[in-house]
Amino acid sequence: MRVVLAEDLFLLRDGLVRMLEAFGFEIAAAVESGPELTKALAELEPDVAVVDVRLPPSHTDEGLQCALAARRARPGLPVLVLSQHVEQLYARELLADGTGGVGYLLKDRVFDAAQFVDAVRRVAAGGTAMDPQVIQQLLSRHATEQPLGALTPREREVLELMAQGRSNAAIASQLVVTERAIAKHTSNIFGKLGLPVSDDDNRRVLAVLTYLDQGR
Repeated sequence: MRVVLAEDLFLLRDGLVRMLEAFGFEIAAAVESGPELTKALAELEPDVAVVDVRLPPSHTDEGLQCALAARRARPGLPVLVLSQHVEQLYARELLADGTGGVGYLLKDRVFDAAQFVDAVRRVAAGGTAMDPQVIQQLLSRHATEQPLGALTPREREVLELMAQGRSNAAIASQLVVTERAIAKHTSNIFGKLGLPVSDDDNRRVLAVLTYLDQGR
């Protein structure tokens, strides 16, 4: 699996390269700036891009902007954002285009190599890998809006776990309830949001995030 990595801090970039290579990934490019990232994504066509939000030269949202541009040029390009910040506007745009794997992890909440590698593989395979705090911020902005505001506290909890990329079985285990109960909650959520029920976990998560994006 070929990875393009963008991180401006040398020690962190080098550490990520070594870790990913130890788990069998091929590092197609490890770059430190927006222009380098744009060039690498266009020329190397990786299986997944792992990008920081804030890269030179602007040190603002360069990484996300490059990722968004790359996904417009190559729809479905899997992108995992690894950042210290939640950039809500661009995160919504990245998550809500409805194509390809997406992820958004906060650097200080990645606690071990297995967690990170699992997230990279999940995104590369077309799934989602979302930090709960990112999802909470994306959802909380609309907590009082309808129809999202019509969800019960339990339905919101299930929705947040869905958006992290969890299956019904995983959600049931997390909440210590039956899969049948989660299936009922899921059906209620989609009914209240006006979204079709789907067995495709990635599509249903992206559908919910699309809905949230349209409501901003």
